[in-house]
Amino acid sequence: MSYDKLIFELSVPNRRGYSLPKENYPTYHINDLKNHLRKSELVLPEVSELDCVRHYTNVSKKNFGVENGFYPLGSCTMKYNPKINEEIAKSLSFTKLHPYQPVRTIQGALRAYYELQVALSEISGLAEFSLNPYAGAHGELVGLMVMKEYHLSRKDFKRTKVIIPDSAHGTNPASTTVCGMEVIEIKSNELGMVDIDSLKAALSDEIAGMMLTNPNTLGIFENDICEITKLVHDAGGLMYYDGANLNALLGKVRPGDMGFDIMHINLHKTFSTPHGGGGPGDGPVGVKDFLVDFLPNPRIKKLDDYYYTANINTALGQISSFYGNYLVELRAYSYILNLGKENLMNVGKLATLNANYIRNALKDDYYLPIEGYCMHEVVFDGLKDNPNDIKTLDVAKRLLDYGMHAPTIYFPLLFHQSIMIEPTETESLQTIDEFIRVMKKIAEEAKTDPELLKKAPINTPITRTDEVFAARAMIFSYRDYLEYNKE
Repeated sequence: MSYDKLIFELSVPNRRGYSLPKENYPTYHINDLKNHLRKSELVLPEVSELDCVRHYTNVSKKNFGVENGFYPLGSCTMKYNPKINEEIAKSLSFTKLHPYQPVRTIQGALRAYYELQVALSEISGLAEFSLNPYAGAHGELVGLMVMKEYHLSRKDFKRTKVIIPDSAHGTNPASTTVCGMEVIEIKSNELGMVDIDSLKAALSDEIAGMMLTNPNTLGIFENDICEITKLVHDAGGLMYYDGANLNALLGKVRPGDMGFDIMHINLHKTFSTPHGGGGPGDGPVGVKDFLVDFLPNPRIKKLDDYYYTANINTALGQISSFYGNYLVELRAYSYILNLGKENLMNVGKLATLNANYIRNALKDDYYLPIEGYCMHEVVFDGLKDNPNDIKTLDVAKRLLDYGMHAPTIYFPLLFHQSIMIEPTETESLQTIDEFIRVMKKIAEEAKTDPELLKKAPINTPITRTDEVFAARAMIFSYRDYLEYNKE
């Protein structure tokens, strides 16, 4: 039997792979049943338990994740999640708790929550954190709401514009728009950093603040950061730190010390919690002391050795149910405690070392649009010697044949053939050397066998697809699949 088939194709009428327990609940009747009945038959596969297990086991082997192989997805920090974090998070001491329990019965859980807040404040140089936001983008929105509320509380109603560099993550302008503010984009200079003259031209009494990632999306540290923050503050605006690239700075510098007033942290990126698939995520928001009262409710406080929840009248209100994704927060707390202060200070160093090692090793084969050292990630602009017009997409697809996930491609948008590589600090020298060897081999194949790259991948369960057609003729269900195959 082929397990490359869909589960529906393995279906045999009246075959069962389950038995339901005896029903212990009374029968309920729905009024107006006619309008609530399905108009068509429910299509479900009918397979044995063994066929079902075999099918999904084989499907799982076709997935690729950081536990399968190298996953250098630039700007997304696909870091390995240590299993001790998972052990802590699945402990019955936490998973059996209920958010409506009396506070006195969850003192241990609240202590972990509170101590994570304190740890993030110390790491970032900010006064206080809320762990309530569900994801990085959610954190961005909450941070911008804090910025907006600050100006409104001061009757400064003109400040409705947010400055964002052209190298920013796409969520920055999206979050700004959702928050009801206007985006003012400024250009980068030839070194890939904020152009100071463009920033000065954008400043006015209508500026609410500036969103900035440092190091930026090119993996470059903004050398003029202190001048940038001073210019924005002098104009009456606030500085917002997009914590997407905090990974590169751990143990070296804190956003609060650079002059940032608000920030969000992607726990899944910097502090090694699960990433991808739409969740689970968590995007804590931290602020300087003059903004603390705007953080959302509920707040976790400590009085002597007692932990309790508090609701502040000046807060934004409640932006999530209860305390955010608590089990994700536990994973981050476990990660921080396991590394400790000393080892946490090595994260940024090793991430930067690994990225520069790759940069230096591949610079003769792949074009470096910006000279100089990078931080935790490096961006190339396609192949350096490319007589056969091999695209970045071709390089990425061929990399899959060698058992490695492709890096981020065509982002940042500043370059036409961007290849954005982030090795993270968790990868060994042997793994990185193998990646370099493969990338060099692909560069050679681009010259000697270009058609191979243009057809790649050839060793994967699915070969090169027509991505434009797939986007336009999307198949969402088995019925769609049957209709498509009729044609």
